[in-house]
Amino acid sequence: MFTGIVTDIGEIVSVKPVAQGQLHRLRIACSYDQTTIADGASIANNGVCLTVVASGVADGKTWFDVDAAAETLALTTAKHWKLGTKLNLERALKIGDELGGHIVAGHADGVATIVSREDLPDMARFELSTTRELARFIAIKGSITLDGVSLTVNTVDDVTFSVLIIPHTLDVTTIGAWKPGTEVNIEVDLMARYAARLTEMTA
Repeated sequence: MFTGIVTDIGEIVSVKPVAQGQLHRLRIACSYDQTTIADGASIANNGVCLTVVASGVADGKTWFDVDAAAETLALTTAKHWKLGTKLNLERALKIGDELGGHIVAGHADGVATIVSREDLPDMARFELSTTRELARFIAIKGSITLDGVSLTVNTVDDVTFSVLIIPHTLDVTTIGAWKPGTEVNIEVDLMARYAARLTEMTA
């Protein structure tokens, strides 16, 4: 589990398609202490929970390898990741950690697309669109995870919604580089999903 609070920005330094292209092994450089990254550890990469299969240090920089399987490549923006792609990183939640965002599974539900960006004096406003299936779980003032970042929904209009981003978040995540047409991973709030399921069962 995660909280949607980004703790580092990683950079893809190697992409190796394996298993006839159905699996991509990614090497990601980061600032984490390599001695704290165990094989089998879970790290969220732009909101996608991936398992560490190896780690090390090269040129004074920590790196870790993860495998993105066929389903991940099909359902998330991982299919577009390439050499130099920057990723929001978050280590798995530990008992006793501060829950600064909201409960995030690291299982991206799909993709949202940036429709517009408006840079305001003290923040940026992004409007995004997603599928109708996912839009039904998005509510004003509700939580949403975009590229691994826990955010609060500002407005909702059918399959489009907006979020407001403060300067700090723009600076410490990849959101500062978002522009119209950018695709981002979206994970809807778990509570909203469970609530919708209960409603369906009692209807």
